[in-house]
Amino acid sequence: MKLEIKNLHVTANEAEILKGVNLTVNPGEVVALMGPNGSGKSTLAYAIAGHPDYAITNGDILADGKSIIGLSPDKRARLGLFLSFQYPQEIPGVSVANFLRTAMNARRKQKMPVREFMMLLKENMKMLKMDEKFVKRYLNEGFSGGEKKRAEILQLAMLSPKIAMLDETDSGLDITSMRIVAEGIKKVKSREMGILLITHYQRFLNYITPDRVVIMSDGKVVKEGQRELVEQLEQKGYEGLLD
Repeated sequence: MKLEIKNLHVTANEAEILKGVNLTVNPGEVVALMGPNGSGKSTLAYAIAGHPDYAITNGDILADGKSIIGLSPDKRARLGLFLSFQYPQEIPGVSVANFLRTAMNARRKQKMPVREFMMLLKENMKMLKMDEKFVKRYLNEGFSGGEKKRAEILQLAMLSPKIAMLDETDSGLDITSMRIVAEGIKKVKSREMGILLITHYQRFLNYITPDRVVIMSDGKVVKEGQRELVEQLEQKGYEGLLD
């Protein structure tokens, strides 16, 4: 799927946050989206996913050339959009396995047989080097920061979306957990899956190399380039780079 954002304007609580964003994510491409706090990175992801608190006042969001603005969040998910949250919610009483099976069946015309689901789940957990006991726990309840983010990557592996928006998946992780999560993303990534990787940390991009780097500021895309843009950011910071 090719995702195109065209002149997107978005408001929340009557304040304009996105002020004409233009961005493209192609199949198989990793686009790193960076920028200072409050620049609109997470708002962009939520607007693409169809969050009701974010009103689109102008512009368009296209999936393979077709507008998805009129679609509900569940219909966008069925098309192949995926959003991992910066702060995943705890869901007491719902195991990771049950959550994943429900999510997968919601996107299918026919429910996946339990045996087939369990085989796929074990296969992906083995790929991500996760203990099988993990999926028996209630989703995110008592999870460490690293465990929550690995659970998100497991969801990514199971759902295999066409466009994955990862909202600061590296947030709050130590170096070891950051590396593990990055390795998980690289294993799950495919030629068909486009990834919009929202991050604050340049060092995360040492583990997963983006095809393009896009920098936002004050609700707009202000710079776009290759991996060397991250190196410039490390040297100058946002203020020096955007002057």
